[in-house]
Amino acid sequence: MEPFTIATGTMDHAQNVFIRVHTNAGFYGVGECSAFPMIVGETQDTCLIMAREFARLWIGKDALNIAGRLQDLHNFAAHNTTIKSAFDMALYDIAAKNAGLPLYKFLGGGKRIVESDITIGIASPAVMADKAVSFKQSGAKILKVKLGKDAAKDVERIKQIREAVGDKIKIRIDANQGWSFDDAVYALQAMGEYDIEFCEQPMRTWYDDRLPELMQLSPVKIMADESVYNHHDARKQINSGSCHYINIKLAKSGGIFEAKQIHDLAASKGIVCMMGGMLESRIALSAKLHFVYASPNIKFYDMDTCMLGHLEDPCIGGVIYDGYKLDIDDKNGIGADADETFLEKCEKFTV
Repeated sequence: MEPFTIATGTMDHAQNVFIRVHTNAGFYGVGECSAFPMIVGETQDTCLIMAREFARLWIGKDALNIAGRLQDLHNFAAHNTTIKSAFDMALYDIAAKNAGLPLYKFLGGGKRIVESDITIGIASPAVMADKAVSFKQSGAKILKVKLGKDAAKDVERIKQIREAVGDKIKIRIDANQGWSFDDAVYALQAMGEYDIEFCEQPMRTWYDDRLPELMQLSPVKIMADESVYNHHDARKQINSGSCHYINIKLAKSGGIFEAKQIHDLAASKGIVCMMGGMLESRIALSAKLHFVYASPNIKFYDMDTCMLGHLEDPCIGGVIYDGYKLDIDDKNGIGADADETFLEKCEKFTV
């Protein structure tokens, strides 16, 4: 990848794992996950090790029993949500293919317009403002700005970006847990005049107990990201008055099965969700778009990772971009697979 910087560090490559789960029905399901160690605590290597353990658990079992197969993984090992999300994805691909349906139809959804934001990594205020102008000129309507390294400089970053792009374009910010409570109060109050749509994860998760206080002090709405991995986290955040919105990521939730539970709980409480991600290719992005089509309470879309500097595209079929809008063909299942030529260069394990 082109180097990309957020509050927790800089990534210059995507640590992704691709799997195929074969059935005796003559077809297989595909799954992909993107390890982001600074956030979720998994690496490509840990995902590969756990994948071989997980695969053994499923030999000879019913692939259409999604809940049962996922419980096999949970019974074997806690956490490891990133690699679990790839196995979850493969199960849903199998189930939709078996039903002869695109995944979004299997999930009971329908297509709608999905327009992603585009993310600006952390740099100097001037460089970030120039990047914002470039994105605006390319047709972007929503900017997601990474912050969290220096609260005072973050305010200057937003000031220069807003002045550069004008007041018509939406700006949302993501501190990636980078601020202390006092920094968050200062930064968000100072940014109130710049019409910020929301702020993702202003503080480390161990300050979750201070989020209700921050909510009262901030003129900017708060979105939980790293504070919500599963629907139990969502319940606690919502019941404690700790967020206005929730960012759902398959690599945090362990896949579609748990993501749907987060979505449905949030919907029942009037908490709107966003579809986010790590550094997935268009393979996992395709699964995410299907999930969005079947999830009416997802109304924000942060689905730009494939536009942020992936230097190779390993995907056959799958999501297509029309500017910043996403669409996908009505092929059965997820509708995406890995390019065999690309796979020839990769490590491979068969269980």
